[in-house]
Amino acid sequence: MVEQQKHEPEIPYLTRIQVLVAMGATAIILWIVAKLWLHFGNVSLFKWYWDQRDLLLGLTLGLTITALSGLAYRFCPPYRKSADYYLEVVLSPLALPDLIWLGLLPGLSEELLFRGVMLPALGLDHVAVIVSSLCFGVLHLSGSQQWPYVIWATIIGLILGYSALISGNLLVPIVAHIITNWISSYMWKMWQLSGMKN
Repeated sequence: MVEQQKHEPEIPYLTRIQVLVAMGATAIILWIVAKLWLHFGNVSLFKWYWDQRDLLLGLTLGLTITALSGLAYRFCPPYRKSADYYLEVVLSPLALPDLIWLGLLPGLSEELLFRGVMLPALGLDHVAVIVSSLCFGVLHLSGSQQWPYVIWATIIGLILGYSALISGNLLVPIVAHIITNWISSYMWKMWQLSGMKN
């Protein structure tokens, strides 16, 4: 308990309503930025369409990212500490049904901006993937000691960016992002709840 108090979040703990409002507001802001960029930047949205094969690819990619995150969490203490900090701030106040929004809102709004608009705007090449992934990583910075989580989010951004380029369908990173958020947040929440019972 004493050890945990040494690493109190630099941002104050939020209530359930504050977290949900912050998620909604962030999603709206990202959506507005994407729409303004599309309108004023003479950019076309990365194409996305319904395709069962790409849906399955997104599901598989989401499960793979979740497994890799689990391995990083288990074997990389700096990442575990950083992830716990981030998840504590975001997930602790939420009820289980709220995790639906934790998957959908970032999965849709972040993919719309970082892969849907930024990739085409920057040239649909390696540089576009790298720059958009760095921006995606920095979005997940929640404190000055959170660089391991930012680095991991950047790596995930690279995976999602290349999945869009290779598949040619924004549906793939959208589905992968939503699935990753749902499973990892549910598992962390279950782990937290089981720890409270013990």
